[in-house]
Amino acid sequence: MRSDQLAALLQVEREVVVCRACPRLVAWREQVAAERRFAFRDEEYWGRPVPGFGDPEAHVVIIGLAPAAHGANRTGRMFTGDRSGDFLFAALHRTGFANQPTSTARDDGLALTGAWITAPVRCAPPANKPTPEERDTCVSYMQRELALLDGRVFISLGAFGYQALCTHLGVRPRPRFAHGVEVALPDGRWILGSYHVSQQNTFTGTLTEPMFDAVLLRARQLAHL
Repeated sequence: MRSDQLAALLQVEREVVVCRACPRLVAWREQVAAERRFAFRDEEYWGRPVPGFGDPEAHVVIIGLAPAAHGANRTGRMFTGDRSGDFLFAALHRTGFANQPTSTARDDGLALTGAWITAPVRCAPPANKPTPEERDTCVSYMQRELALLDGRVFISLGAFGYQALCTHLGVRPRPRFAHGVEVALPDGRWILGSYHVSQQNTFTGTLTEPMFDAVLLRARQLAHL
């Protein structure tokens, strides 16, 4: 990545972490950070919007939904410190994208190679459900990241991110979201769909380790990694 591109990516991060554009999300993320879950009562919560992170040279971009109230809203890094992240980072480690299988804090030594993680919404929403208006207000941050990254394969975790991604990339008509769906773009890039790595899916067996590993390995193949 050129120095000007990296500087622009860092500028997106600086703008993300101070954003207060959505009053409902601002109120909720700060309430959660002030009240805290009992298990984390002695920790200082991040309580701000969460930037994307990973390898600036990434060819695989993973699109989530939004930070978890007691996960990324606590730690300040996407998927770090919650059960969804436990599942995600273990899989990224198995498939060669991460140097370790766990992620508990921003300074825990985790490094991604060939992958970048982002989301269309950067604040933890009540009940994990941002509104369409909140998505539309926030999604420009993701769009700016994608314009700066050399993404060849985009993995959407769930239908919410899939819709935002397809809209950004101009996919019309949009194929129906499903786990394992593959969308070939005219310029040679790809969109891959996966069920979200939430506990609702992983604890029920809707999404298993082999299912998710297969998506990640397919992404490596399509990105020529």
